[in-house]
Amino acid sequence: MSAALSVWVSGIGLWAPGASTWDAFRDVVSGGAPSGASERPVADVLPPNERRRAPESVLLAAAAAGQAVRMSGRDAATLPCVFASAHGDQVITDYMCQTLATAPLELSPTKFHNSVHNAPAGYWTIATHCHASSSAVSGGEQAFGAGLLEAASLAVADDRDVLLASYDIAGSGPLGAMTSTTGPFAVAMVLSPRAGGAATRLDITPERGNVGAEPIGDPWLDGLVASNPAAHSVPLMHALALMRPTALRVPAARGLDLHIDIGVAA
Repeated sequence: MSAALSVWVSGIGLWAPGASTWDAFRDVVSGGAPSGASERPVADVLPPNERRRAPESVLLAAAAAGQAVRMSGRDAATLPCVFASAHGDQVITDYMCQTLATAPLELSPTKFHNSVHNAPAGYWTIATHCHASSSAVSGGEQAFGAGLLEAASLAVADDRDVLLASYDIAGSGPLGAMTSTTGPFAVAMVLSPRAGGAATRLDITPERGNVGAEPIGDPWLDGLVASNPAAHSVPLMHALALMRPTALRVPAARGLDLHIDIGVAA
């Protein structure tokens, strides 16, 4: 077993169908019912014109990231950021494949611009005037864990706070039939290398094997996990919402899990 990466959670953001904020998610974990409404992600960090034009993947990532940064009290302009997604924007990728196969001269330059995997990171850094480093991680079904490992490693190695945002949208067309993403989901955390007033510590240790998460036992939460690779974070978010010390595993690659011990200040 390698040495653990210890980071503190300074801020959390979340968007899920039926819980469009971290507070709404905590209410559901505490026994409330998910909202029946499917609200558009509120990415108020983006200028109004950009919000109108941005695709769903960008809105999801920016909405969750904005929540996490506000909760942390940090300045988004100074935060290195890691954006992780299994598949990027599947709707735009499906459009591009279909258009290239049938009418390539009609391909939209705007759609092409938004198809790149680091588009959400680009929108975020431009909107927040962030000149710190940004990374776009693609890890397939294990993208959240891969992004978490990257963000925690950066926070510890560079001794500075790091923003992590993980997101995916539902697939469409032939591509949607090949992926397991049936609904949108996004989560974000600001990770700090020292406590600084944060109540929750994550001790993260890479371990061989993919054990698989135990079902939470709540149909809505377990349904989220099954619907979206970014929602592999839900067991961790569930534990953070309960504010109880516990341990769990999150997949970070084929054959590699992150063993996470969660410590909560008394």
